Amino acid sequence: MKNHDLEDIELALLLEAIYQRYGHDFRHYAKASIKRRVRKIMGLAAVQNISQLIPRLMHDEAFFSEALGEFSVPVSEMFRDPAFFKAMRTSVIPYLKTYPYVKIWIAGCASGEEVFSTAVILEEEGFYDRATIFATDFNSEVLKRASEGLYPLDKMRDFTANYQAAGGRRSFSDYYHANYDSAILDKSLTRNITFAGHNLVTDGVFSEMHLILCRNVMIYFDKILQDRVLKLFLDSLIPGGVLALGSKETLHFAAVMDKFQVMDQTWKIYRKNILG
Repeated sequence: MKNHDLEDIELALLLEAIYQRYGHDFRHYAKASIKRRVRKIMGLAAVQNISQLIPRLMHDEAFFSEALGEFSVPVSEMFRDPAFFKAMRTSVIPYLKTYPYVKIWIAGCASGEEVFSTAVILEEEGFYDRATIFATDFNSEVLKRASEGLYPLDKMRDFTANYQAAGGRRSFSDYYHANYDSAILDKSLTRNITFAGHNLVTDGVFSEMHLILCRNVMIYFDKILQDRVLKLFLDSLIPGGVLALGSKETLHFAAVMDKFQVMDQTWKIYRKNILG
């Protein structure tokens, strides 16, 4: 048996063990991506192969909590892909304004940069008080950090450049307070945000959403899991609701493709059919 075949067997056993022991299901993550993460965890555990890693993760809950962070992808930035947020301003928010009140789900929100970016745009478009944002992630540690709205001060230069490129209408410094080497986002931005644990792989529908944002998450899933999550989004949206996937994911070839119309081809923004 070739070494890579053996590693695939070990990997399958590890992911099944994690699912059975902790309920976190990574069995349908893209194999290349999950292997990179598992190898990093092996380095943390100082083991030579995946088989040696399994008992450590099974019996050491504290180590599993540390390792869990490696399975999520919490790296982000505010107004990442500024042109996407310009499309939100020009196409999506004017459409949402036809509703008296909207519910927005940001799925896989990681450390919260996209959540607060969305809040800023809603604020500047005079629509934030008619919206509730539900920000979810399966990683409770990054979710806690996201809810704090606390970021390294040295990131603010990049965040500011993105904000300006996204059509920002104020000085970005209006939205945060500097505190030594950290930047604390203004608490007014959190007033309509609810942070909650939710696992796209195992958990159910977030019902009656007008807008769902899920960018740079499903690229780590295999086709089976992508279709499951897209069906979850379909069932979570109201008729006419909007799904924004960003440039790296698409509904093309998805099982739910015929249930949506394209709003923006570049940024993969879709509107759910009114009549199913």
